[in-house]
Amino acid sequence: YAGGTGEGELNYVTLVTSGDDGKTWSGPKLVIDPPGPVRAYDPAIWHDPSGRMWVFWAQSYRWWDGRSGVWAITTDESDKENPKWSEPRRLCNGIMMNKPTVLANGDWLLPVAIWKQKAKDSIEHRFDLPEECGGNIFISKDKGKSFQLLGQTDVPHRTFDEHMVVERKDNSLWTLVRTSYGIGESISSDGGKTWSAGKESSIPHINARFFIRRLNSGNLLLVRHNPQDKKTRRDLTAYLSTDDGKTWQGGLLLDERPGVSYPDGVQSDDGTIYIIY
Repeated sequence: YAGGTGEGELNYVTLVTSGDDGKTWSGPKLVIDPPGPVRAYDPAIWHDPSGRMWVFWAQSYRWWDGRSGVWAITTDESDKENPKWSEPRRLCNGIMMNKPTVLANGDWLLPVAIWKQKAKDSIEHRFDLPEECGGNIFISKDKGKSFQLLGQTDVPHRTFDEHMVVERKDNSLWTLVRTSYGIGESISSDGGKTWSAGKESSIPHINARFFIRRLNSGNLLLVRHNPQDKKTRRDLTAYLSTDDGKTWQGGLLLDERPGVSYPDGVQSDDGTIYIIY
């Protein structure tokens, strides 16, 4: 997303496409720019198990209104140059910066956060939702027709949450959360209804977004910063785990430059892994 000189009401979301595996890119295919002093930001693109493509984004009055909201459009024609899109719909309160997780039973989990920051009193539309503040987990049991709040993680010293959910091989759910010290964690053994007290994970990191996802092989892929000074957003590095995150191997340096951040990724059917940041 872009617009304006920083994070604020001039932000909008735009979508560009590539038909040659990323060698070249189109001009804007669509622009999401709500009317009024409303920002559109933090988009996430995801293909569900049926092949339908979802574009999620957040909307908020000005920089932050205390509530925001997750919106989505879908298309069944993501392979076409000019696909037909559904009407936009609002799914829930909050911000969902990361893709959903599909469980073994077919349910979808959405990692949706409401930040702990208070909206400024000067904002004309402001909300105070302390009961919803945290790393929320929404569930869909009907392939995206409806979504309900399932549970909530509460990890101390969280910063913007940016949480991601992994279903482990013992059927427990493992949520990792961005914190002021790096990465915190919380675990659910009842399908996401209740969560353990949040605590620091064993994964070293800085206060920045990371990326974790299960690969087609069953291994976990983690992309995080690995700077020598333990504080600078640089040295994006990829790691693999074959034991559900107990240990990590590798350390493939993807980009050493200062300022690289906010990794995301996807694996294609042929096994190719794409990382964007």
